[in-house]
Amino acid sequence: MRTPPKKILLATDGSGDAALAARAAIDLSNKAGAELHVVHVWTSIPPTAYPAMSVNRHAHLYEEGARELLETEVKRVRESGGAVEAEHLREGRPPDEIAALADELAADLIVVGSRGAGPVKRLVTGSVSEGVVALASCPVLVVRGEGSWPPARVIVGDDSSAAATRAADLGVSLAELFGASVVLVRVYPPQLAFRTDGASETPAISEEVLKMGDESLRRRAESLQGRPDVRGEVGDAAAIIQRIAEDSGEKTLVALGSRGLDAVRRFTLGSVSTDVLRAVEGPVLIVKLSEESES
Repeated sequence: MRTPPKKILLATDGSGDAALAARAAIDLSNKAGAELHVVHVWTSIPPTAYPAMSVNRHAHLYEEGARELLETEVKRVRESGGAVEAEHLREGRPPDEIAALADELAADLIVVGSRGAGPVKRLVTGSVSEGVVALASCPVLVVRGEGSWPPARVIVGDDSSAAATRAADLGVSLAELFGASVVLVRVYPPQLAFRTDGASETPAISEEVLKMGDESLRRRAESLQGRPDVRGEVGDAAAIIQRIAEDSGEKTLVALGSRGLDAVRRFTLGSVSTDVLRAVEGPVLIVKLSEESES
């Protein structure tokens, strides 16, 4: 069983989404007794846009403004009850610098807000949070949705992969911190399904495949503390997880492994983590493992 994070890195840019992330990071660090670090990454003006002397002057002003922003955000965190271990100012591309600092600190979790104007825009624009998820070697909690924290329910996407196992362990440990319920979800891709009736538009899975999958899901639930509820469905995994996350009206955290590379590839979530990250309105926890970790 994976323990709650002991070192958390909060990335902030002074936005409303970053404020939501700060609330979650403070809550998590206090409940888990975790060390809390805060980082702000600033980017200088592209040198091709201005003469060299002007670039240097503007870069200096940008850095001063960035330092003031970081100091203001750290002050707000402390005033909100957070114990900040250290603050970090970095220059560069935000996803790169945030992921690199997390490695330097040996952070157990990165907490970041999600910029964007709703799920439709996120589907086509991506975000800094997606970049952090792609680059980070530790789990990333992407926080969005006013009033979405703390979670009353944690939905864990399971595909039998090592990443999903780690996501389940961490998701359950966070659920324990907040007294939240847990639902373990496995979605069978339509490619596994066939129609028993040629006139029917509803996919159906063969009894053998369904029995094997349900038995595997039951064993996974039994291996997790609290023995969460289980739910198996057929269809588009991202759409189904989004629907389950939003159908109860409860504050819900979705926890996913980013990719399954093991032998049970037919059950894999594949790119579901990215799709869910872009679509779900509440917080999403993404756990990614390297191919070496999966093998």
